[in-house]
Amino acid sequence: MSERSITSVGIDFGGTSVKLGVCRDGELLTTDAPIPTADFPGPAALIGEMALRVAKLRETYPDIAAIGVGVPGLVDFDHGFVHVLTNVPGWKHVPLKAILSEKTGLPVVVENDANAMAYAEFRYGAGRGLNNVVALTMGTGIGGGLILNGQLYRGSGCAAGEIGQMSIDSDGRAGHYGNLGALEKYTGNREIAEHAVQRYAEAHVKKTLEECTPKMIAEAAKAGDDIARQIWDEIADWLGTALSSIAWLLNPDAFVIGGGVAQAGDLIFDPLKRKVQSMLSTVVWERLQIVPARFSNESGIIGNAALAADSVV
Repeated sequence: MSERSITSVGIDFGGTSVKLGVCRDGELLTTDAPIPTADFPGPAALIGEMALRVAKLRETYPDIAAIGVGVPGLVDFDHGFVHVLTNVPGWKHVPLKAILSEKTGLPVVVENDANAMAYAEFRYGAGRGLNNVVALTMGTGIGGGLILNGQLYRGSGCAAGEIGQMSIDSDGRAGHYGNLGALEKYTGNREIAEHAVQRYAEAHVKKTLEECTPKMIAEAAKAGDDIARQIWDEIADWLGTALSSIAWLLNPDAFVIGGGVAQAGDLIFDPLKRKVQSMLSTVVWERLQIVPARFSNESGIIGNAALAADSVV
């Protein structure tokens, strides 16, 4: 990690838009207007637009020293190579680091988006000052990132931390890779909504998927809806099953949880802590924190910018 204050650009590549921002020491100095991915026919055009945006930002911040890009897919971190992006047509086998670096003249780091979120929380957020942090981002799917002994752990194929693919039931629902009982098939946003619709139907209450988002279930629970509270307890049970297994394996200092589910606050964190504690020994549990992420939508920009800054020698 760099001990100097380094200004860098963080680029958060989402399924529908690409967001850019300039950061220094974990502070977001400015953001640029999002780039709609659908406006560009393929990788070359979109990377070209990213380079133009970076050039424009450098007019105001000439000390920008590096670029970090986080993408929602499988990445070869060492070579900055994107194998495939989720929900972005045409992005297969793209040497993103080489192209963007050539166009901007700056060093470029390319990382998985969940890893970038984990790094943001480790360096400047809820995991700051801790050496072993497991971060989860809970939305449409469940992403994860591992900080072990103060370093981002990527695994032999740069695919470590895919917590959403962990099994919580060996006879459960099929995941994307044939893995039965995959966590995100229970705790992804749509899966939570589908479960809530079913739970209400069992109580002879008709609800639509649109009425059962995590945010709406949280609002109902806070208003005294017993079914909604039971749903949060069930979500905590599923999630806690996975986290307890991770705790036995890695013995982390903290689980940092972001995304829409974390916005439920005590509705999820209280039963989650009880569930995890019930499945661990005192040695594993007594130092373990389970906390909400500090950063929200800006975590990708901050995390990627931090990775880029820390890569500058």
